[in-house]
Amino acid sequence: MDLADQNILFIARAPIHGGTENVVLQLCETFKPLVNKIIVCAGKGFDKDALKEMQIKFYEIPDLADKSPKTMLDISFKLRQIVKSENITVIHTHHRMAAFYVTLLGLYKKCVFINTSHNTFYDKIKFTRFSYNHAHLIACGEKVKENLTNEYGLKDVTVIHNAVKPFSGLVVLEPSLKKWHDLGYYLIGNVGRLTEQKGIEYFIRSIPMVVNRHPKTKFFIVGSGELEDDLKKLSIEQGISEYIEWMGYRKDVQNLMSQFDLVVLSSLWEGLPLTPIEAFSVGIPVIGTAVDGTIEEIENGYNGYLVKPKDSKDLALKINLVISQKIKQKMGGAAKAIYDKEYSFDVLKTRYINYYRSIN
Repeated sequence: MDLADQNILFIARAPIHGGTENVVLQLCETFKPLVNKIIVCAGKGFDKDALKEMQIKFYEIPDLADKSPKTMLDISFKLRQIVKSENITVIHTHHRMAAFYVTLLGLYKKCVFINTSHNTFYDKIKFTRFSYNHAHLIACGEKVKENLTNEYGLKDVTVIHNAVKPFSGLVVLEPSLKKWHDLGYYLIGNVGRLTEQKGIEYFIRSIPMVVNRHPKTKFFIVGSGELEDDLKKLSIEQGISEYIEWMGYRKDVQNLMSQFDLVVLSSLWEGLPLTPIEAFSVGIPVIGTAVDGTIEEIENGYNGYLVKPKDSKDLALKINLVISQKIKQKMGGAAKAIYDKEYSFDVLKTRYINYYRSIN
């Protein structure tokens, strides 16, 4: 494919500062200097300010997950209109329903059709095959590829790992983190949306078993979401609310992580999570649940540890092990090395550009 002639349309669902949004923005930055035009189409909540800075046009559509007849008609009409008015030549979807619309409307007949899958699924087999059958398929990790091939019988899936930009500039010290570090505390961060997927409940339940052995430990939960009130209530019930600081949603995640001693990812499911990659980029080891893509990123005992999902005792055991052995520096070096080799923004850019150019 000759990139210079292409008008690309990226279609995604409305995110809440999620990994998919991050990938779309990275692809916009990657291809903006190389193609004729980029358009982004997504639901309400997408980071339009970032697109504006890149001078990329944005079209808002209703939530792709809304399957009411009116919404489906509205989305169908708008997508047809965008493809025609913007003379789109490449459509790159980032959601199963987005791929469904491209197939249903026959847009793949007029445009190169690419889809990146960001999660594993085990439902709607016929629907998924229909949606992806005409697409050039990319998976964000090996487990996502296995899911597409084994569960849905899809072929020719290419893995291109998610990535984050390297942390640049000086560390901006967070006052509360500096205070507890100066007092000799070990600082542990858990970064993610406060939803069922992220398993924060099990992280909170592990804390009593950690502070009983290591009372000079402080826990920082970075994120917001619908379970925030319930999780704060749970911390009170567990008698450990004084050990937790709730930091809310933050844009300076890598800056904060660089000031933690350890990062925990307690998710119940993932595609290829960004949290370990963000931590690795600043040389911080990660304890993560052994789910889907997380097991691709964390090598047990090398750049972190894997634990069983929903197992607070196992999580506490590994946290206590890391604190006792004081292995941050050794594992941190390994974490940074794997980031540079596999998960850096430069690696993502090169792989996506080469992939696009390989399409006939």
